[in-house]
Amino acid sequence: MQALQIPLLLIFPALAIVGALKDLTSYTIPNWISLALIAAFVPAALVSGAPLSQIGLCLAVGLGALVLGMGMFAAGWIGGGDGKLFAVCALWLGWPAALTFMLYTGLAGGVLTFAILGLRSGWLAPAVAGGPAWLRKLGTTGGDLPYGVAIAVGALAAFPQGALALGILG
Repeated sequence: MQALQIPLLLIFPALAIVGALKDLTSYTIPNWISLALIAAFVPAALVSGAPLSQIGLCLAVGLGALVLGMGMFAAGWIGGGDGKLFAVCALWLGWPAALTFMLYTGLAGGVLTFAILGLRSGWLAPAVAGGPAWLRKLGTTGGDLPYGVAIAVGALAAFPQGALALGILG
């Protein structure tokens, strides 16, 4: 059983990073990332030794985050993939790590915003113009923000405090 714990636990940070990179380079977070995280949650929760009450609380936190993400999407603040990634990260982190996750996600979102504004300023235009297509798109004035990057940073920062990580590592 212990041989499965760490590999199952590492699915979460690995897929959060993949989601961030996909969002950064294409402004999309494929559904398969969120679906894979949902599918991996149950086996990871079971091998972590989390009691059913803790698993239920994780499910409730994930559902609450999904509703919050849907609201942010409806308001036009984030994309649909961002909302789904936000919810599934909250599912894996549970309570009370979801609070840390939201705090770090907000802070990372602020840093990301300032970094993108700097990238989109005129003084970096020559460097951006010679870069790959995804960087040129990122540097386009008035473009979207790949908020999946901030969500992944928040998730990775809160991960050690997450319900499943504490069950295995704590």
